[in-house]
Amino acid sequence: MPSVEEIAREIVAREGGYVNDPDDPGGPTRFGVTLKTLRGLGMDVTGDGRIDRRDVKALSAAQAEAIFLEHYFRRPGIARLPESLQASVFDMYVNAGRNAVKILQRLLNRMGAALAVDGLIGPATEAAAAEAQQRAPNHLADAYGIERRNYYYRLAAGNRRLRKYVRRRDGGKGGWILRAESFISPRFHLSDAEHAQRVAAWG
Repeated sequence: MPSVEEIAREIVAREGGYVNDPDDPGGPTRFGVTLKTLRGLGMDVTGDGRIDRRDVKALSAAQAEAIFLEHYFRRPGIARLPESLQASVFDMYVNAGRNAVKILQRLLNRMGAALAVDGLIGPATEAAAAEAQQRAPNHLADAYGIERRNYYYRLAAGNRRLRKYVRRRDGGKGGWILRAESFISPRFHLSDAEHAQRVAAWG
């Protein structure tokens, strides 16, 4: 398994440079770090006394990696999860915050746990994840990845502005689906026809 640092570098590379997509609720973003995140951290990158889109544009890849490692991996406690889950949950936490953990908690509850779906990795979630890993060592990571993929489909179904992240203009899989499937074994990837069926109701 790659190191946490390698995973952070992969996330930064995947997220790309500066974007300010009006359909993206994250707003101005560089390397996956949003303006809201910088303001929340009090991170004045340019040192001009203000935190605005210029700070987002000035953010370096190394600074983004450091933010992810500290605030999206260490502080949420992702290292306490089974190793097989860490990369996918980490990547999803960068993309969706505590929803990454809520997806896991709902999955664990369907496997017999009785967790509060609060997006926090406490002792109960840690123990339930460890037990699930023991019971299904070859399937838990795929199950989480599939749940993550389903989350994206549901999110886009309920919000037209987000559908372009799930379905490309040519009808193929959008970036969110490809991102989720990069953490899922190939045998569980959706075929083009299955993907088309999932989004057919969108018109």
